[in-house]
Amino acid sequence: FAAMGEEIRLPPEAGSVGAARRWASERVAPRAGTAAAETASLLVSELVSNVVLHARTYCEVSLREDGAGLRLSVRDWSERLPRAVPPAEPLGMSGRGLLLVEHLSDAHGVDPEPTGGKSVWFELHVPAVELR
Repeated sequence: FAAMGEEIRLPPEAGSVGAARRWASERVAPRAGTAAAETASLLVSELVSNVVLHARTYCEVSLREDGAGLRLSVRDWSERLPRAVPPAEPLGMSGRGLLLVEHLSDAHGVDPEPTGGKSVWFELHVPAVELR
């Protein structure tokens, strides 16, 4: 996945979740519209939340665009791979992030990074006509 892209580096603290959400929304909306921006910002905030809660390392959020749509990824420096598990409690506040990514994205995955850590990514397929 190549083409045009942007990224932001964030510390492992709670405020990074909102910063990542705003960053994703501001970049996706002009390219693919409000609905895609809302989905992208929700999913990015879930992935950054996982970094803050579990990896506890800096993270890099990146956006790549090509003719098929958008790929957003969140890289951290933890070797621990994420896993989707149903929340322990139906009204619990955690345990849904990767399930949301699975259900709301067109594709998703985890790539180990050669220099350490991993990137958790998702794609939103947006018809070329809608990419601006």
